[in-house]
Order: sequence, then structure tokens, then C-alpha cells
Amino acid sequence: QVQLVESGGGLVQAGGSLRLSCAASGSIFVIYAMGWYRQAPGKQRELVATITSGGSTNYADSVKGQFTISRDNAKNTVYLQMNSLKPEDTAVYYCNAEGTVLRPTPPKPFDSWGQGTQVTVSA
Repeated sequence: QVQLVESGGGLVQAGGSLRLSCAASGSIFVIYAMGWYRQAPGKQRELVATITSGGSTNYADSVKGQFTISRDNAKNTVYLQMNSLKPEDTAVYYCNAEGTVLRPTPPKPFDSWGQGTQVTVSA
């Protein structure tokens, strides 16, 4: 089993910044990709950004140039630096990780989600 624990959400004024963190733990052999998704009230969950173990990134058009995703492979941790926040960025932000676990044997793929962290941007 793989657990993802997010932190860093909160309330910020428009134009402000927040940095989200997500740490993965468990019998992890390798994490191929980590990412952030968000879900605003009344809307579907949407992709924010993803990053592979090699550092390749992908961003939603709505956050390009505003958010930056990064990861520390040694710590199995992914970060999301969010700058120039807008009220429309208000949502619950979820961390996701895909990879392979060693136990229980045999090794098998996993696709895990965090519990979510609330980001609220006031006008």
C-alpha cells in the first residue's frame, strides 16, 4: 500500500502564493509519475500538473506560467509552487502517484491518491 500525505494548503489573498507538498510512503519500488489535480465545488476533478521521474512536466493551460511542479525522487515527494493566485484557483487539491510497489509480493503497479488539501483564494 502507498500512502500520500499532502500539506501546505490554506487561505490566501488574490495575488499571493502557496506551496503544496505531497510525500509518498510505503513499500515503494519506483514512482513513475506524480501529479496534482484539483476539484472546485460543483466541478469535476481536473489535471493541474504532472511530473515524471525523469523530470518531464505537463501543465494545464490554465496554470502555465503561474504554477511550477517539482519533485524530490529521493524523498518520494512532489511539490506545487502556486504564484499569483486567483479566486478561480480555489479548490481541493489532490496529489496522485503512479508506480510499482514491492510488497505484498509479487511487485505490482499502484495508482494512489492523497486525501486532498483545501486552497482558498480570497478576492
